[in-house]
Amino acid sequence: MDTTALRSAYERLLDAAAVPDLGDADDGGWNADQILAHLLSVDASIAAVALAVVAGSRPTFDNRISLDTWNLDRIITGHSGRADLIDHVRSQATVLCDIADRLGEEAAAVPVPSLLLSNGALILDQPIPLASLIDGLAENHVPVHTQQLLDLRVAVPAHT
Repeated sequence: MDTTALRSAYERLLDAAAVPDLGDADDGGWNADQILAHLLSVDASIAAVALAVVAGSRPTFDNRISLDTWNLDRIITGHSGRADLIDHVRSQATVLCDIADRLGEEAAAVPVPSLLLSNGALILDQPIPLASLIDGLAENHVPVHTQQLLDLRVAVPAHT
């Protein structure tokens, strides 16, 4: 697989996460730490799925654990702050991309039964090729969370 787009998407996300003065979501959504914890959970799950496929297993992907606030809080508590979360996302994204870079065509084509929820709505409940699961991170998942982070920037009042 070619992970150029995914690596680029993560660089944009990590730049957005490093912006100072990220506040809370106006709509009561996730804060920056929760977004980063969510990404850590999703990335670990997809890396585990990819490794299981290579090992000959036929795993499933279910993103519900990565949406669970208790799990997100557990992940956040396990880090010493935002910079530590950012470093972990960076290293884990590298691991995921390195795994994907090494997937052969046969492994990338393996259908993975997938259950994806977002904001309480069912997005997907069907098998998709492993490559599509990984490519979906670059095409949709990471850019959406990058925008969420950018939307958390606290507006600095203009001086008159």
